[in-house]
Amino acid sequence: MADEVPRLSLDALVAHVRDGDQLSVATGFHAAYSGVAMDATRALIRRGVRDLRLLCVPSSSLQADLLIGASCLASIEMGAALLYEYGPAPRFVSAQRAGTIQVREATCPAIAAGLRAGEAGLPFMPVPGVLGSDVFRVRSNEWKEIENPFQPGQHIAVIPAIRPDVALFHAPLADTHGNVWIGTRGSIRLMAHAAHRVIVTFDSLDPGNLLDDPDKAAGTLANTYVTALCQRPNGSWPLHGGPLHPEDTDHMQLYAELAKSDLGFRDYLERYVFAPDAR
Repeated sequence: MADEVPRLSLDALVAHVRDGDQLSVATGFHAAYSGVAMDATRALIRRGVRDLRLLCVPSSSLQADLLIGASCLASIEMGAALLYEYGPAPRFVSAQRAGTIQVREATCPAIAAGLRAGEAGLPFMPVPGVLGSDVFRVRSNEWKEIENPFQPGQHIAVIPAIRPDVALFHAPLADTHGNVWIGTRGSIRLMAHAAHRVIVTFDSLDPGNLLDDPDKAAGTLANTYVTALCQRPNGSWPLHGGPLHPEDTDHMQLYAELAKSDLGFRDYLERYVFAPDAR
């Protein structure tokens, strides 16, 4: 086991994210909990980070839209970016139409394949189902078609390895050693294994060792993969954070309405990101 992982202030935690980094984040929709570090996202915006290359694993909602509207991103790679039942992601749509952000379309299997290659230290990984698609066509400068060496004449797509500079997510539980319980979130484990640095906000602190708990060990990310932690109860707000922290539907509806205009979005930032009492 690695040395104990430092528990930092929120500002110190997000200082691990540097301008121009590739930042991987968890999807905003999950039955158990969202995994989205929204407190850390607001802290990044307050810090004024710029030119991030956001990798959504494999999609994003409010988190990506906020970062785009706050001019923190140079590019976004994702399977989807939307507010789900609240409608399209307004700042994403606006930036895409204006051409102020590079949109790198992908698929969920392609993102997973790239991360698996990064996790394993491989240069690339084959992925099924994308050959002949429009997504493959627009990504053909990076994604390649090769002949299957085991079945001559059969062609397959290969995706280059993805090794994010930073993986950022929120978890329900961490322990004093820095192990983090992620439950069944295989996508979070994958992006953490592939990333150079892993920073985590979490709800509750377990005084023991999660890897010694037979009910938690299988769903625990070992501290070997964790760079730093910050305890932020309900740190996914307003997104779903598990049974104790349901999604704030009123707030999401408010955001979806305000973010439709530049003026409304600036008002949202002032009230819920930059205000002294903002989370």
